[in-house]
This record gives sequence, C-alpha cells and structure tokens, in this order.
Amino acid sequence: MASRLNPYISFEHNAREAMEFYKDVFGGDLVISTFGEYGDQDAPGADDVMHAQLETPSGFTLMASDTPPGMSHTAGDNISISLSGDDADQLRGYWEKLSDGGTVAVPLQKQMWGDEFGSVQDRFGITWMVNIAGGQPG
Repeated sequence: MASRLNPYISFEHNAREAMEFYKDVFGGDLVISTFGEYGDQDAPGADDVMHAQLETPSGFTLMASDTPPGMSHTAGDNISISLSGDDADQLRGYWEKLSDGGTVAVPLQKQMWGDEFGSVQDRFGITWMVNIAGGQPG
C-alpha cells in the first residue's frame, strides 16, 4: 500500500451516527472500532468510537473518532489530516519534517492496535496524525 492522505474528523459522542450518515451519502464500506474493544469495556466512553473508516466506491477515504474523555472538543477545529500506510521510512520522514518547529501531542510509537502512531501540530497550527501499519518503534 502506498501512503495516503485523508481528512480525520473528531466528534463528541456522535461519530457513529455521523459516519453512518456519510456512508448513506457516499456509499461504501464502514468499519468502526470502539474504545471498549481496546481497553476497559466498562469504562466511561467505552461505546464511543475510537476509529471509524469509510472507503467509498469513488475512492474517498473518510476517518473519524469520538473525542476521548479528558480531551477538549471544539466544533470547527475538529478536523485534522491523517497520513497512513506501510512505507515506514517515507512516513517517518514526513513525521520528522512536520514535527520540526511543531508541538508533538502523541509521540510516534507503537500503539495498542499494533501500528506506530503519532500526532503533531505543525508550526502553522495544523494537526497531523501519522499511522504506520504494522510498524516497529523507531
């Protein structure tokens, strides 16, 4: 798989409803994972969406999640850009350049779902998420 760039939208407890709506609009295949699937199933917010991905027949990819407990959600500032794929060297290179002069929110490292993931706000205030499929900590 080559690297890809797509929007990633954050919601406040209604990501599932929104993504099902977008599926009705654009068609395609929707996959949803909850926070409870990767943690405490009895914790507050366990049924909220940790990650949703819609792949449309037109080639669009739309990703989304509910904002985790303890993090702020501001309508209008709830879209970031996702870079993902399996070309680890290329994606780490993007990460390094985007991080230069920026603020790292989540260091690029192996996550509970098995991929490397990191989040950074670049020096222009744009939030980028980098996910390396099946990656090893670098």
